[in-house]
Amino acid sequence: MADKKAAQDRIDVAIDQAKEAMKANNFALAIKQLTDLVSQQPAEHEAWYFLAVCQRYTQQAEAASRSLQKCLEIDPSFGRAYQEYGHLHLAQGRVQDAIGAYLDAVRRNDSLVATWRQLVDLATKVGDQNLRKDAEEQCRRLSALPGALLGVRNFLAEGKLLKAESLCRTFLKQNPKHVEGMRLLADIGVKLSILDDAEFLLESALVFEPENPFARFDYINVLHQRQKYAQSLEQAQTLLDQEPSNDRYRTSVANQLVAVGRFEEALDVYDDIATRVPNSAPLQLLRGHALKTIGRVDEAIEAYRSAYQARPEFGDAYWSLANLKTYRFTEAERQQMLAEECASTINTDDRIHLCFALGKAYEDTEQFEDAAHWYQRGNQLKRVDAAYDADRMTEQLKLQQRYCDAAYFSNIANSGCTDPAPIFIVGLPRAGSTLLEQILASHSQVDGTLELQNIPAIAHKLDGRRMVYDEPQYPRVLHDLESEQATLLGEQYIAETQIHRAGAPYFIDKMPNNFRHIGLIKTILPNAKVIDARRHPMACCFSGYKQLFAEGQEFTYGLTEIGQYYRDYVELMDHWDQAIPGFVLQVQYEDVVDDLESQVRRILDFCGLEFEPACVEFYKTKRSVRTPSSEQVRQPIYRAGVDQWRHFEPYLEPLKTALGPVLQRYPI
Repeated sequence: MADKKAAQDRIDVAIDQAKEAMKANNFALAIKQLTDLVSQQPAEHEAWYFLAVCQRYTQQAEAASRSLQKCLEIDPSFGRAYQEYGHLHLAQGRVQDAIGAYLDAVRRNDSLVATWRQLVDLATKVGDQNLRKDAEEQCRRLSALPGALLGVRNFLAEGKLLKAESLCRTFLKQNPKHVEGMRLLADIGVKLSILDDAEFLLESALVFEPENPFARFDYINVLHQRQKYAQSLEQAQTLLDQEPSNDRYRTSVANQLVAVGRFEEALDVYDDIATRVPNSAPLQLLRGHALKTIGRVDEAIEAYRSAYQARPEFGDAYWSLANLKTYRFTEAERQQMLAEECASTINTDDRIHLCFALGKAYEDTEQFEDAAHWYQRGNQLKRVDAAYDADRMTEQLKLQQRYCDAAYFSNIANSGCTDPAPIFIVGLPRAGSTLLEQILASHSQVDGTLELQNIPAIAHKLDGRRMVYDEPQYPRVLHDLESEQATLLGEQYIAETQIHRAGAPYFIDKMPNNFRHIGLIKTILPNAKVIDARRHPMACCFSGYKQLFAEGQEFTYGLTEIGQYYRDYVELMDHWDQAIPGFVLQVQYEDVVDDLESQVRRILDFCGLEFEPACVEFYKTKRSVRTPSSEQVRQPIYRAGVDQWRHFEPYLEPLKTALGPVLQRYPI
């Protein structure tokens, strides 16, 4: 980690030196410095951007265009590169091309004041009154911000979160009641997964300005992310009471109703808005998600189709159809997706969704080479956005083995909250965890819930505030926990998850990534049950690779990355078996498929539950299911997915290499 930080520091120094040369109008020196830098660090997108700026100033238009192309190949979301394209087009008299580039820039970073000003001038020149009005409004709004907060917004748009945080905190020390500053710092907290800080900031902002709708809207979203759905619904209703006819606020209320399981009420709101705003693609998408969750699949399909009919390039609508797993695209839909994906005006997020949907469309027609191409393209685009560091994850998982060993667990034998209610299902996504959850949730003594964020949130808080490359405090900090603290953390978990339960003695927490925190779970909830959902490495990893997740799971967007992650996961699960034998039950997906009843009895025995036939007939259980497998677990168990990956075997060599000896060990 220290080596990576040192390397980044050297890159930052080199870029700063080039910027100083540019300020002095010494573009020849800056070009030399930046050319040297990109020859050594060809993936440094900002160096390519500044090189393009220098090349434009020295009338090297073609070279500048090539540098910008390199920049955007590395980071397609970099707004300033599109702004520079606009300047380049404008210098060559191509007004319409300049307008297009400037619009691309502000779609990616809406805080580029210079770009909005250019759009005001160009819209006036071409007579586009709507564009001029929008651009003038944005200029007014941004010009009203203190310069420091404008800088924060720009850092945020470019993913420079620590710089944004530092600048925002400095501003708030001097202006402690500045609500816009508090909103920005809360937004940084959300992006850094420090949701408790974000919640406190927005709660405080509303004390200073109770009628501020923007702060309350942000507060609702943070409460929602923290799965405090009763509170988020209350706040959404408060916001709506201020402006009852505001459809954005009504939609927010409906979203919170979905979160608390009041689907029919939510659909009444969505449907009412849709009668007046029939061509709202995002609204139809929300309707589709709610309908899918409660099993009204035909209606969900119509909603998703309405979404892409309202906005033909809306990638999420096509992906939502693909993500039903049971849906088959028509040839006309496939051709439409192909046409939209290759359009130069499409944004990266839509393109990513379309790529994954096209992969599914071609896979369903057994055109596996084409499917592999689209899955690969979608993953490449998403990997840039995810910025996942596989080696850093490996190091973090090894820390669990180092600090949570058998001696540690022996020392904490009598600590923690003794409540036996939680049943954790862990593993990798797409390993069969939703199937196990549906089996257990079909038991009269067990509540199914969600992929709960509570354990990762506790781990995150224990880790404390630190720089990206600093040594983590967690899990080492577990050694410093007093027995009473461990008990309080366990009780906090039980209290915070109560809202998701329906009164049964036991409940399921199906967050797959909790396998990283089994040491923490044993520390604070020693009587909990943990079930490891295990699936064949190739089947599991490929299924994750072709899945576009709503959030998280960044390790899935590369064959090498997901293979390394699976290998690390197996190594850590081996460690837990040795350090706390018997605490985790491993369940092989293939065994469940081959002999369902025996495996159901085995799982129920482990959980201390009597056998109930409903667990074998899990597909008859009526409940909302919010994962990609929602339609599959509403059907009897089937073998079709067990060896599906073999159709793609010629394209999976990087995965096999990354998995290494784990492949030979299976079943483990």
